Amino acid sequence: MSEYLGPQGSGLPSPADLDAVHAQLGRTPRGVAGVAHRCPCGHPDVLETEPRLPDGTPFPTTFYATCPKLTGAISTLESTGLMKDMTDRLAADPELAERYAAAHEDYLARRSGLGEVPEIAGISAGGMPTRVKCLHVLVAHSLAVGPGVNPLGDEALARLDDWWTGGSCVPRQRRRRARHPVTRVGAVDCGTNSIRLLVADVDAATGVLTDVLRRMEVVRLGYGVDRTGQIAPEAMSRTLAMTREYAGQCRDLGVTRVRFVATSASRDASNAADFVEGVREAFTHYDAAPEVISGDEEAALSFGGATGDLRARGIPGPFLVVDLGGGSTEFVRGETVVESARSVDIGCVRITERHLHSDPPTQAEIDAAVRDIDAAIDQAADQVDFTGIGSLVGLAGSVTTITAQALGLRSYDPDLIHLTELPPERVVAACESLLHLTRAERAALGFMHPGRVDVIGAGALVWRQVVLRLAAQGVTRVVTSEHDILDGIALSLAR
Repeated sequence: MSEYLGPQGSGLPSPADLDAVHAQLGRTPRGVAGVAHRCPCGHPDVLETEPRLPDGTPFPTTFYATCPKLTGAISTLESTGLMKDMTDRLAADPELAERYAAAHEDYLARRSGLGEVPEIAGISAGGMPTRVKCLHVLVAHSLAVGPGVNPLGDEALARLDDWWTGGSCVPRQRRRRARHPVTRVGAVDCGTNSIRLLVADVDAATGVLTDVLRRMEVVRLGYGVDRTGQIAPEAMSRTLAMTREYAGQCRDLGVTRVRFVATSASRDASNAADFVEGVREAFTHYDAAPEVISGDEEAALSFGGATGDLRARGIPGPFLVVDLGGGSTEFVRGETVVESARSVDIGCVRITERHLHSDPPTQAEIDAAVRDIDAAIDQAADQVDFTGIGSLVGLAGSVTTITAQALGLRSYDPDLIHLTELPPERVVAACESLLHLTRAERAALGFMHPGRVDVIGAGALVWRQVVLRLAAQGVTRVVTSEHDILDGIALSLAR
């Protein structure tokens, strides 16, 4: 592990330090009080920041991780579900909870030494003192002050690979300041089944998007809305709790702008106003509210987010991009821009609720679901030309999970899944396998998210029918993209 600097403020930033941090972040660092920790390569990897930024904004994150290798390693650790496990342990282990609460007090005391800001009095960062919401904050705290202060920061730090190996995070040719301004943005996509967050640095001039954090949690906001016409109280509670957590992470990571795009359930449900108010309250710092966007804008955001990497890789178009959600599925055709699009009311949650009630589903249930799915695909084909497609591109959690099954992965690996190209017959085989497994058998798969266990059968059925339809039109290449509407939302914030 890299060497600790010791107490906060022990390293004042030199001009070279500030240039290095500019290269790390892609922007000028704000409110720098000192260098709290350095990588073995010599560059800062944690800054100490003023509690009030130069523009007057209160900033609770005293210790701010800057090294992209470090933040990337932490983001990977967050994706394993460690934060939820740590929060559960805090509730069950009084001794751990007491030590974590002491870390919270240490954080407040160190920030107080830099100045008092009434707006954030008593508020530390990262979820302290009772929850874990951002490992970036906890690891930065541990690096800044040394071991033995923040127990969960120390634990997370011990789980990281040696991020500093493989050369400097600021290559010599990149140490000059970037010519284009970079904006750190937060994109939230709240669907029928899941809510996702992307924090990214976006270069508006080049359109390059650099991930800082990606998260996905299953909250089932739209579960039962098709039947009852309202958002269930427990679904509302789950979703707003995660919304507050995401808002906290955006603040902790220095996000400047947020856009929150939501499923139509947030507009059409009889109690939608409660949801809108809850989101507004959580993101009041950013003046953000849930947007239910038009079908045309949804198609454009999904297409833009998904196809940039395809073109860079040389994957041939025209593309048919299919975004398979919980309540609806979008079909978008284009090569560099959207040519045509159609949204239809089939998705993994909707089909499960309507048809697949047995475990595993019966043939009669499958046949009834297929009739609905095929009718919806017919509706899409009436508006979107399925002929002459170079690549069928699948987006969202059902498709990425099916791809993990097709690849035989032991655990979920987005880097292996992203831009995977498979023949239709291999995708169909993976769909068939998942469709006919019991829920217990699905849950035992190492790559399976617990929140997808009961709906992946329907997702597999929808994707099977789409792939079969396009294969009949001559498509021989099925591509999976981990980038989708979430990336499109992030890019839209920099325009």
